[in-house]
Amino acid sequence: MVQAGWSHYEHQADIGIRASGPSLEEVLVQAALGLTGVITDPDSVKAKEPVRLQVAAADPEFLLVEWLDALIYEMAVRRMLFGAYRITLTEQGLEATAWGEPVERERHHPAVEVKGATLTDLAVKQAEDGSWTVQCVVDV
Repeated sequence: MVQAGWSHYEHQADIGIRASGPSLEEVLVQAALGLTGVITDPDSVKAKEPVRLQVAAADPEFLLVEWLDALIYEMAVRRMLFGAYRITLTEQGLEATAWGEPVERERHHPAVEVKGATLTDLAVKQAEDGSWTVQCVVDV
């Protein structure tokens, strides 16, 4: 069975996020944790306040981009960071809850502000064993 996880990779002036997992839902959760990891240590974010999100997209690649962009938007307007996620896939895309807390600069030490997900290096792939991998570059 494939272990779920995420990592970063450098891409010119931006940052790439790679994630893997046993299901598309889990890999999207891991990508979200990778997004938080661009800003701060996800383990430093307390899952206090739930935020519900709905994302629509025609295919898995655009679902990844729209999902990350929805999180970036919510983090910016709410001045929050998220550290826990639950995702349910729907026919139109996904429904999710992200749990987090307001940014505390002294505790979270935010490294960068993420401006958006890009189509650069965008990939969503399912392996023969059913596991998934995704990658996407985010603009910082």
